[in-house]
Formats: sequence, structure tokens, C-alpha cells
Amino acid sequence: MKHFINRRQDIVTEALDGLLRTTPEGRLARLDTFPEIKVILRAGWDRSKVAVISGGGAGHEPSHAGFVGRGMLTAAVSGEIFASPGVDAVLTAIRAVAGTKGCLLVVKNYTGDRLNFGLAAEKARAEGFAVEMVIVADDIALPEIAQPRGVAGTLFVHKIAGHLAESGADLATVAAAAKAAAGDIVSLGVSLSSCSIPGQAYEERLGPHEGELGLGIHGEPGVERIALQEAAAIVATMAERLAATLSPDGEYALLINNLGAVPPIEMSLIAEVVLRSKLSDRAKYTLGPAPLMTALNMNGFSLSLLKLDPAREGALVADVEPDAWCQPVLRHGIAVVAAPKQPEARGQVVVSSDPANESLLRAICNHLLSLEAELNRLDSRAGDGDTGSTAATGARSLLSRIDTLPLADPAALLSAIGSILATSMGGSSGVLLSIFFTAAAKSMADGGDLPAALLAGLERMTFYGGARPGDRTMVDALDPALGALASGGVTAAAMAARAGAEATKAMTKARAGRATYISAQDLVGSADPGAIAVAEVFEIVAKRS
Repeated sequence: MKHFINRRQDIVTEALDGLLRTTPEGRLARLDTFPEIKVILRAGWDRSKVAVISGGGAGHEPSHAGFVGRGMLTAAVSGEIFASPGVDAVLTAIRAVAGTKGCLLVVKNYTGDRLNFGLAAEKARAEGFAVEMVIVADDIALPEIAQPRGVAGTLFVHKIAGHLAESGADLATVAAAAKAAAGDIVSLGVSLSSCSIPGQAYEERLGPHEGELGLGIHGEPGVERIALQEAAAIVATMAERLAATLSPDGEYALLINNLGAVPPIEMSLIAEVVLRSKLSDRAKYTLGPAPLMTALNMNGFSLSLLKLDPAREGALVADVEPDAWCQPVLRHGIAVVAAPKQPEARGQVVVSSDPANESLLRAICNHLLSLEAELNRLDSRAGDGDTGSTAATGARSLLSRIDTLPLADPAALLSAIGSILATSMGGSSGVLLSIFFTAAAKSMADGGDLPAALLAGLERMTFYGGARPGDRTMVDALDPALGALASGGVTAAAMAARAGAEATKAMTKARAGRATYISAQDLVGSADPGAIAVAEVFEIVAKRS
């Protein structure tokens, strides 16, 4: 996979410096031991309070350095990507921030982290520092394993320990609260892909219809493979397993963590599904969805739950300095506000029948439905691949309401079509066509004939849309077709529309629409899908005339 990097060996130090430069001045600093020892700490830390130190391998951003600041971590020690920082790095961090009240090390339950942080703690104690260590082992993927992994639930411990330390509590109090919280956290993750480590060859271990359940944060395989299925089914499985580990009473804080590559829209969908699952009644607070402890660009998410008590609740909702932290949100419903009523229409639309007009409209709509895939294919060359779907949506909407249309009144019919497309078709095409039909209806109601009315609609559409013939849009077919309709009839209009659509194949520079952003090499030889749709419509009309 492709990555934005310079030299592989500089990824972590450059990323940490980028964090420092984009954090408000005066909050964070780094020790001058870069690049061998990478420690980010609170700027101006006076050692008057218990220091809270965490860290581990890089690749979990914003963890861990992103949570350094008032109310959370005092310092974060970073190793290379997915590699624990060494003993000297952790010991250096302790020396830098631990004062007379000592420090707490928050460590995720991985062998490298346990050993390196543990030996550093022993060395620091030998130097006279008061040091305690809490190990977080919140992963429930393998219930029978003696040493569960520490994953995103570690953030709860950062917040609770950081809050107590900021409040002036002593080391024993901070450590006891952190250890108790760590014992009341459960987490479970799922992913649809493995992650890609910058500078290394990428190998996808999952098939196109597979996912992994119960995975860590270092790209390691999940404990089981699952079939790709709806988000609701995946969440239901996770909720079932998590719920089985919860105490029968009490409320929880729920953390919804993006493992790195899930788009925001999907994370919001996941949040909605989770908050409708069997976990919803137990979750008093929700944190996220957000990337909080990632696994580089893993296309997955994890759920973590912490059992609440008044002290933990107060710690979680307390204000903090790090921007990466998500403020917990109390469980609540969705507020619904009544939409304003539409003003009374000037003239009542009278439903009427006309077999010929109905048959023609049905034929046009059904033909657009049949073209959906082909128009999408054409649009994928020069746009976002949805022209066919947009046209099909409008066609389906018209078909579903055909029994409510004033089919025997051409002006009223054009107006009704414009109204329907404005609300159902979507995209720029829907708005442009609504303008076209609405303006044509106005012209016809004022006494114009159909060809003149359609030309009036085209004039308004091009005025608002900005496209002209030669700009590689549907106007390239619509403009000559309507000109031919006024002077030569429907057959001539169909021929002119087809010629105009075919001419767009030679237009290597679009001047309107999404294709304006596409290079000439991607446009040449491919017709504009909107122009093709117009030509197809005129040909249907010509065949039935």
C-alpha cells in the first residue's frame, strides 16, 4: 500500500514533531534525547504532583503522546512502530517527570511493554523514585488466556489516573484507583482488513468476504475469522460476548474506537447500531466514535466498557487539556423537531389521466432504469460513478407517483415533474432538471407551446448551472435537441441529441460538473453520461411518436 513518508526510520520522530508543532504552544515538549529516546511530556511540569506515564510502540495515534496534557498523562514514551520503547527510554521519562510524590506507569499487557517498563520501574526505585505500575489487560477475545492483551480500554485508566493525579492525590491513591479500574474494563475488536506498516510490503490475509473478530492493536490476526455481513450482525456478536462479561447490575462507560481506517460515516453508523444493541441499556456514557487507539490503518473498530462508580464517573467527565480525548456523552434519545408546513399552493393540482402521456412517461422511466449500470460505468471515468443511480432514483420516484400526476395538463405535468425531481433525485442533476421542468411549466402556462417552453427551461437551467454547449455536460445533447425540436420535430431532435452526446467523446476538457477536475487522458473517448441519458430519452420519444 502507499504511504506518505520520507525515510522509514524517521516516521515516528517526524510524526511526534508534527504533533508538537500543531499543539498550542506551551502545552507539550520533548526531551533532547531524540531520536534514540522519544519522550513527549507536559511543558513546564513542576513535579509537584504524581506523574502518570504511559507509552508503547508507535502506530496507535493519537495514543499515547496525543493524551499528554493537564488531566491525563504527564509523559508518553514511544518506541518505533509496534515496538516497545526500551528500558533506558522509560527510565529517562521517569527521571524527567517524577518528583517527591512519585509516578505511576500505565502499561498495556504485552510482553515487551511489561518487561521494559517493569525493569525501568525497578531501576528507578533503586535510584530512590517512588514508582507504581498498573497493567491493563482488557481484551476478552480469548476468555481462557492467562494474560489478556491491553487494548483501547487503557484510555479509561489514563483518564482516571490523570484526573486523580491532577487533583493532588498521592501515589497510593492514584495507583489503587487505576488498578481497580483496569480490572473493571472489557474490550473487543473487529476488522475487515489487516493494517499496512509504512516501508514494508503489504499482504492482505483476509479474503474479500472475510473479517476478523477478537484482534489486538499490532496487526496480529484475530482469534477467529467471520463472514462479511451487515454491521448490525457484527455488532450483535460483539455485544453478546461483551455483555456476557458484565456484572448483572450497574452502569458502564462505552468507548467506540476507530482502529484507523473506518470512514467517519461508517463509524457514525456503527455508533447507532451499538447504541441500539443489548449494550445500550448498560451504557450511561458514550465516548466516540473516534480514532483513539488505532492500529495504523486497520479497517476496524473496537468497543470498550468500564464499570462506573461515582468517583470514576467524575474522573471521566472532568475537563482535560488534550484535544484527542472525547468528552463522554450521557445516554439520550434523538430530538425530533417538526418541519415547517409548506405554504398553500397557489393552484390546486388536479389529477388527470391521459393514456398516451402515461405510456410515454412510463417508457422513459423504465428505460432510464435499464441504463443505470451503463451510465454509472460512464460516470466512473469522469465523476463519482452515480449518474445512472441518480437518474434511476428520479425515474422510480416518478413511476411511484404516476397515478397522482395531472397527465392531461402539459403545463401542470411539467411543474409536477419538476417538484418530484427536486425532492427525490438528488445531486446537481436533480436540481438542474427541476429548474428545467419548473421554468418550462411557467413558460407553457403563460401561453407558450411545448418546444418554446422547453427552450425557456433550458435557458434557465444553463443560467443557474453555468454549462454551455461544448462544456461536456448534458447540455451538449439537450441544446441541439431542443433546437431541432422547434424546427424539425421529434425525429430530428433525437438525431441531434445523439450527435451532441457522441461529440462529447472528443471533448477532453470539461468546463462544468465534476469532470472539470479530471485530466484529458481520462476523458478522451468516453461520452458524458448525462448527455447519453438525454439522447436515450429523445430516442424513446421519437420511437413512440
